[in-house]
Amino acid sequence: MAEKTVNVVVNVRQTKGDPYRLIKKFTKKVKKERILEDYLSRRYYEKPSAKRRREKAKKLRNAQKAEAARNKKLDIR
Repeated sequence: MAEKTVNVVVNVRQTKGDPYRLIKKFTKKVKKERILEDYLSRRYYEKPSAKRRREKAKKLRNAQKAEAARNKKLDIR
């Protein structure tokens, strides 16, 4: 699978010269492009079966969290 090259650029003019806003905007763009997440996941080899197990557990947690939110909204116990 060919990986696309991602260049994250933030101009000083976009943040009106504020360095804190510049860092914040850069961090948001990096998170949106999932650059750091990809780097951390590729640091060590993970077996495909372990990856599937991890993804399945993540989906299950998210489903339970969504169900709890729906139940709270509908006041179901």
